[in-house]
Amino acid sequence: MQKLVRTAVLYTAITSVFLGLVYPLAITAVAHLVFPSQAAGQLLHNSQGELVGSALIGQPFSGPRYFHSRPSAAGAGYDAAASSGSNLAPTNKALIDRVQSSVAAEQAMNHSAAAVPVDLVTASGSGLDPDITPAAAEYQVLRVAAARAIDPARLRLLVQQHTTQRQFGLLGEPRVAVLPLNLALDALLVSR
Repeated sequence: MQKLVRTAVLYTAITSVFLGLVYPLAITAVAHLVFPSQAAGQLLHNSQGELVGSALIGQPFSGPRYFHSRPSAAGAGYDAAASSGSNLAPTNKALIDRVQSSVAAEQAMNHSAAAVPVDLVTASGSGLDPDITPAAAEYQVLRVAAARAIDPARLRLLVQQHTTQRQFGLLGEPRVAVLPLNLALDALLVSR
């Protein structure tokens, strides 16, 4: 019996060290060698080289000069430690009131009575979504163009350049990465 207990403890210790320490460190090292950007969190820097965020996590943008992200239900807004949706049902009065308020605010900010794309007024399941639909970006083009005194056609081209199409032509939906788009906007201003 004592031999069985010793063997069990030894196997537990060996597998714990291997699976809990050696294997994760080896996979992390391989990931940093093969996919360095992805392993580091796809960090993004502005034109001055300052770290401004990650391509994987949304950022809050406000004011007329920037494209706005989806709203976040994660903690105090885009808090990766509190990633979650609101868990409110579509019939919940608090959600309906918040969405109606967001629709009115978007229409006022964009000087448009047109229907607001749903992703500008509803949070994603994680609350951290860094992308918006091309329709949501198009909805904001005239506001951003006016605020920055940029030709809307030039801005639409910039949006197209930051639109990712469906993977393999069929997986997912086309999407616009908001943080890289806004960084490109700032770089465009500097280059003028």
